[in-house]
Amino acid sequence: MKQLAGKVAIITGASSGIGYHTARLFAQHGAKLVVTARRIEELNVLVEQIRQEDGVAIAVAGDIRNEQLAQRLVQTAEERFGGLDIAFNNAGTMGPSGPIQDTDLRDWNDTLAINLTSAFLGVKYQIPAMAARGGGSIIFTSTFVGYTVGMPGMGAYAASKAGMIGLTQVIAAECGRQGIRVNALLPGGTDTPMGRAATAAPEARQFVENLHALKRMAEPQEIAQSALYLASDASSFVTGTALLVDGGVSINRT
Repeated sequence: MKQLAGKVAIITGASSGIGYHTARLFAQHGAKLVVTARRIEELNVLVEQIRQEDGVAIAVAGDIRNEQLAQRLVQTAEERFGGLDIAFNNAGTMGPSGPIQDTDLRDWNDTLAINLTSAFLGVKYQIPAMAARGGGSIIFTSTFVGYTVGMPGMGAYAASKAGMIGLTQVIAAECGRQGIRVNALLPGGTDTPMGRAATAAPEARQFVENLHALKRMAEPQEIAQSALYLASDASSFVTGTALLVDGGVSINRT
């Protein structure tokens, strides 16, 4: 059964990791996609893979911090596919690592711009498009960091991603009457290029794996399955939530 048949979706940060695997999964379930990231070569590879699997996708490269890109993504969805039903605002960065007192203001602002301000810019244009279709599903990729766990050295990342949860709740309350659901997805450690960069040393990888109750990191396909749930009618009465998909890292003490 194709859970997203007839739906149109935007996915940001689609060139790798969670966004890449979610794009392929959404397409397999019948969604027509507008995918974006900075790297057009990687996006083109994704689009070709989706086409080979009998899916439909269009690549629009750009910087997620740019308001014009947010407009262009929605315009592309409307002009090429007739509207917008789903937005997976997934693009993000870990940002600088280190104590707050050593964090440069430029690095702080850049992390918030990529993670939080881009989410605001996205929904600013996604909401009217979804309202015109009678509703839709907006999903943000947040994190357990700064929500259930304080990880030293990740102040800018935690602040930006926690702000996204607050944004989720407000938009869900504002847009519920329009049939628009808004939820945040909170992955645990995930085996993506970003995740591997943060755990490059074997001992670092083992440490992160052991933080989880399941004693492993997630495969990005596992996070994509939860994004599919939030995008589909399977979650038709779910809005304003922070959905932990974290392998038990938030509750583990062993």
